[in-house]
Amino acid sequence: MDLTTPADQRAASALPKGLDHAVLEGDGPTAHGDKLGTPQPDERLLWRGRPDVAVLARSAFHTHKLALYFAVLIIVAVASGRSDAAMIAGGLGVALMGILYFLAWLSARTTLYILTDVRLIMRIGMAIETRINVPLKQVKAAHLRERGKRFGDISLELNGDRLLGYLLLWPHARPWRYNHPQPMLRAIPEVEAVAQLMTHARSQYGVIEQNLTEIKGQPVQPVQDSASSAALRPVASATARVVEPGLANKGLKGAPA
Repeated sequence: MDLTTPADQRAASALPKGLDHAVLEGDGPTAHGDKLGTPQPDERLLWRGRPDVAVLARSAFHTHKLALYFAVLIIVAVASGRSDAAMIAGGLGVALMGILYFLAWLSARTTLYILTDVRLIMRIGMAIETRINVPLKQVKAAHLRERGKRFGDISLELNGDRLLGYLLLWPHARPWRYNHPQPMLRAIPEVEAVAQLMTHARSQYGVIEQNLTEIKGQPVQPVQDSASSAALRPVASATARVVEPGLANKGLKGAPA
């Protein structure tokens, strides 16, 4: 018996042919064929991935700072002979750490970054799912920050006017850049490999203000799929470069799901 609903059939028929959309749609927030959030047949898929939960919790939700703060409170309480205060501080610390780790897990689960040869797609949103289209042509500068153990962040400065708010992007935004928010790939594994892929894809539009090109090491080879980073081998070559202006040539665009 076929359990597929007409709505499911319409969504499936809306997906462009030639790409492994079963992989993309099954590995994070879905786009249901929306062009802002779905690679098109003439785009070459380079990489996909999402934040690492532990690194995201530490870098975006500052769990390490919170743990240090409550550790100091517990030490002070014990030194003062206030065992009851130490227990309360410990309980509050555990509860708050649990909440922050849950938010980090939820943020990672509701995020999918997709890099093609013409743009970066960000499917994000814990409360309201949003699909962000960042044309590589509009990237004027990119910044790499390592977080240890081959994890890190990549933030992008864009040409053009501000079109999206900081709160809509957060936590996928570079901290303290409120006037012109910078989209950021947060806590991604194999960050140098992704940066090399992005640098190579962006080079077709000319040189950008680095520092992605200051990465150490040899040119990256295609990264294999893994549980922590779903980096892809290229799955579709661009034979006819006819990319819609709204996707590859315009500024930062976003659309709520």
